[in-house]
Amino acid sequence: MPRLQDLIDWIIAEGLSTDTIETILQGVAERLTDLGYPILRASIAMPSIDPLQRGFSVAWYRSSGFSTEVQGYDEAGQELFRRSPISYLLENNLQFARWRLPPGPDAPPIPLLTELAELGATDYLTKLVAFPGDTALAGVSFSIAVDVPGGFSDRLIADLERLVPALSLACCRIATTRVAADVLAVYTGTRTSNRILSGHIRRGDGTAVYAAILLADLKSFTSLNEKHAPERIVAWLNEHFEAIGAPVEQEGGEILKFMGDSLLAIFPADIDNPAEACGRALSAARAAMDANADVNRRRVEAGEPELLVDIVLHVGEVFYGNVGAARRLDFTAIGRAVNEAARMEKVADEIGHSLLASADFVLQAPGRFEKAGIFPLKGVARPAVIYAWPD
Repeated sequence: MPRLQDLIDWIIAEGLSTDTIETILQGVAERLTDLGYPILRASIAMPSIDPLQRGFSVAWYRSSGFSTEVQGYDEAGQELFRRSPISYLLENNLQFARWRLPPGPDAPPIPLLTELAELGATDYLTKLVAFPGDTALAGVSFSIAVDVPGGFSDRLIADLERLVPALSLACCRIATTRVAADVLAVYTGTRTSNRILSGHIRRGDGTAVYAAILLADLKSFTSLNEKHAPERIVAWLNEHFEAIGAPVEQEGGEILKFMGDSLLAIFPADIDNPAEACGRALSAARAAMDANADVNRRRVEAGEPELLVDIVLHVGEVFYGNVGAARRLDFTAIGRAVNEAARMEKVADEIGHSLLASADFVLQAPGRFEKAGIFPLKGVARPAVIYAWPD
């Protein structure tokens, strides 16, 4: 009994210090094995709050170590969930289930039961524990399989009942921390979310950053709103923003915000040597133009409207931080350089080119830019020398 309490104490301590479910699961499985229990497999599964995955499970096998399974939102992911023990428990309003293995004729059609039996398992149980609150992070599933002829002993089942609350609490803490970081990164970007979570949360908190700026604006968006249903327009926008945003992130830029049909991103630069950041911004812009053109080709072939894009590149100092009301903030970049980039985009149609850059940017990343002229910018004192990339 004291050794089981040692395990419970370890779970609580580790739950406060680690950020990985794998560490907790391995520690529990190995310590239960040290206590003399014949653990063949142990697993933890939880839902996610993530735009790309519905949930995940981590399994520890005595003979082969870890296995991780991610369940997506696609049909394959849905089918994977429908055939899982968790789905069976939820459909039957159960918190606990146990099956002797190999499964008998009355066992539900759960592929895992057969797979475990083929590995030598003789008994399998799974338990659901609900988390409080009304979020998609509904709870955790903890499962164990053993491989001795008699299956689970009464003592092992009693010990599991004692340690599951501590295990669930540790998982809840890890999952909540992970969700906070992941969801914040989805909405603000990784670099920005790290700053927010490190405590830069008050209005006015921020810093001056020298950066290459990329501003992309989809053309003719307003006219689409007059002709098509909102859900179709949103789907089209998502296609284009994915095509434009992926190269930005691949080149180390951070998308700060989507503004209707526009995208603003920065590439933080060394003020004494901004050429490297400007080069990455230019590579991202060119790749984004090509990717957007590919989307439009597919769109035209499907008989749907295309959305062309104008991209402006600039470089300068911006304020990178919190702006807004006391309890409703936006972590963004503002400043003269951002304003100048936005004004430059307005002359793209006049110039007749889709990829524009300021003189300051071209000085750092010349490429094939050609001088397009000198143009007044609304709200900017000095006219701007603007360059265009030949189409």
